[in-house]
Amino acid sequence: MAASPSTARAANDRLALDLLQQEGALTAGQLKNLTGLSRPTVADLVERLGAAGLVHVVGEAGTERRGPNARLYGIVADRAHLAALDVRTGGVAVVVTDLVGTTLREDSLPIGGEAGTGPAVEQAVAFLEGAVAAAGATRLHSIGVGAPGLVDPATGELRDTSGLPAWHRRLLTALRDRLGARVLVENETNLAALAEQRTGAASDRDSFAFLWLGHGVGAALFLDGRLRRGASGGAGEIGFLPVPGTGGLPSAAGCEGGFHSLAGAEAVCALGERYGVGAEGADPALRAAGAVARAVETGREDFLEDLAGRLAVGAAAVASVLDPGCVVLGGEVGLAGGEALAARVQRHTAALSPLATQVRAGVLGGGAVLGGALRMAQDAARDELFAGA
Repeated sequence: MAASPSTARAANDRLALDLLQQEGALTAGQLKNLTGLSRPTVADLVERLGAAGLVHVVGEAGTERRGPNARLYGIVADRAHLAALDVRTGGVAVVVTDLVGTTLREDSLPIGGEAGTGPAVEQAVAFLEGAVAAAGATRLHSIGVGAPGLVDPATGELRDTSGLPAWHRRLLTALRDRLGARVLVENETNLAALAEQRTGAASDRDSFAFLWLGHGVGAALFLDGRLRRGASGGAGEIGFLPVPGTGGLPSAAGCEGGFHSLAGAEAVCALGERYGVGAEGADPALRAAGAVARAVETGREDFLEDLAGRLAVGAAAVASVLDPGCVVLGGEVGLAGGEALAARVQRHTAALSPLATQVRAGVLGGGAVLGGALRMAQDAARDELFAGA
């Protein structure tokens, strides 16, 4: 059955908006070429989108021919503002942008463990309110939040997880009450994988596994173009994976003795000290990354081979069960190790698993969580605002 005229117009308008979101400002001629639509159809949709307040003229494109320059059309950037929040056990980081993703404000705030639940929530909310005000964001539409712990796939809410600060769960309700925006929450590792899939090391992959190598370890799974969360939202809790070489087994109460004990930040720091490439600092993830970076710079093959063998245990387990074809090493350690570490992990993984698995270095590091949270907020705003176009 042929689409009705109204359905066809809606599809054409959404296609044009998606292109303007991805490519930036375009002329009517460029929209015609990219969409395959006729010139009159493009003229009509530009007029419709302008009347809806979604598109406006942002400049002119110079041409070599005589006559007036072609108008450049772009999305109305301040039609909506977005915020992203990376919630860690020791603080929060925030970025505020317009609808097209231009950064208006970026900042971070430490929140000490001595702060009670109420004061910690107040600090985090007031910090975000201040960032939004400083950015001049008067139309805050969506807030994307990345947090450690499990997100219930049925409710979209952060589950009560032992070992994590109680203020994390209280923060979401406070954000909704105080800022009046749509608040979306996702596990931090899933968001880091989303960022690497959109603009990073996995941008050409529909299926891949992502290993977060930071303070702790985690995994995220993209299979056939979709993020897979599992029945309870716990897919990717690789820190609990029983592995050889730890001298024990993990339990339901903690991941000590699991893969975390081989590849978590403290384990990597201890390994660095053993090989004489230790780094200083208060943050274990940054110290671990510093040790890896130092080993790469100084050519410490012994350290890199030992670390790669440890990481390959987790990579091979994921590859053998899920066959993603590609594993991305993310987080601070993955970024610090770069291709030097990734190539070694790939070689060790090939010795452990019969399934061909490419191993790549993540390119976004610890900032991937914030980037993924922003992408989530941007998708939500775009879906709502463009739905009636």
